Amino acid sequence: MPSVPVDQLQGFIARVLAAVGMPAADADVVGAIMAEADARGADAHGIFRLPAYVRRIRAGGMNMHPDIRIARERPGSAVLDGDNGIGHLIMKKAADLAVQKARTTGVAWVGARMSNHAGPAGIYARMPLAHGMIGIYMAVGSANHMPPWGGTDMLLSTNPIAIAVPGRTRPPIVLDMATTNAAYGKVKAKAQRGEMMPEGWMVGRDGKPLLDPKRSNEGFLLPIGGAKGYGLAMMFGLLAGTLNGAAFGKDVVDFNQDYASTTNTGHTVVAIDVEAFMPLQEFEEQVDDIWAQMKSSALLPGWDEIRLPGEQSTRTYEERAAKGVPMHPELRTTLDNLAQSVGVPALGA
Repeated sequence: MPSVPVDQLQGFIARVLAAVGMPAADADVVGAIMAEADARGADAHGIFRLPAYVRRIRAGGMNMHPDIRIARERPGSAVLDGDNGIGHLIMKKAADLAVQKARTTGVAWVGARMSNHAGPAGIYARMPLAHGMIGIYMAVGSANHMPPWGGTDMLLSTNPIAIAVPGRTRPPIVLDMATTNAAYGKVKAKAQRGEMMPEGWMVGRDGKPLLDPKRSNEGFLLPIGGAKGYGLAMMFGLLAGTLNGAAFGKDVVDFNQDYASTTNTGHTVVAIDVEAFMPLQEFEEQVDDIWAQMKSSALLPGWDEIRLPGEQSTRTYEERAAKGVPMHPELRTTLDNLAQSVGVPALGA
């Protein structure tokens, strides 16, 4: 499969967004975040999403000149009103504000409402790492694809969480997960590539496994761990949605089908200054020690190594930074058509 350098992805995304009305500086920020998603292996949340964003912008469902403001604030917390801007831009501002506040308060919690899809959770959990902090991110997903446990009404989304913990000489430990067995973006990516889904991702309304991603509207995603995953999705939705005055439950707009309506997507980012609890170097050294303990565990038959959360993402990032991001021909064709429609050079041209 042909590969594309990360910087070419970033530049192309920025040019497309600028061509449909986003200020150039904002387009550069969003382009960098989306390209990082691809570089880290979150293929369903990077440039793959660009055509959908453009459709939403053209339909008037996203504000290209948002007045992102603080709606409520205390020393260790805030809620941003994103004014229906693109989620990447809003959550970058939220993460920056959380880091700024955590320097004084030790822990800072910043929520956002009136936002949109923002890409992979791990990107925002990682942002405090550069400041010697732990990062946590939660969000209400951009469409409901899961019923409450035992039900059939679509009232819950994939509602992801990410937690990033810094190490000293080791890569950070980064948990980045949906509360469903698979994020819906992965289902969409499978459909575009003409691939079947593995059993366990979705079931039909008859309760039987659903394997064809092109029939995903006939079923629903399954939560991780059964009722426990349902419970996590509920709580993350309350924290990232309801607490911020954002959509949750029946009020969630299907970002994949309705391009004109305001989504009022909710997110939360938390920054924890390690120095508020113990010396940073001591903490990072202990994290490294935990890393080593886990890696040295005896292996079950059939396993070749122990992997820590985020380790595969780090490996993928290093590989793709050097060799580029693999791109399926179907996606490349879609992006070529997009470039032509907005009047910018094709990717790599």
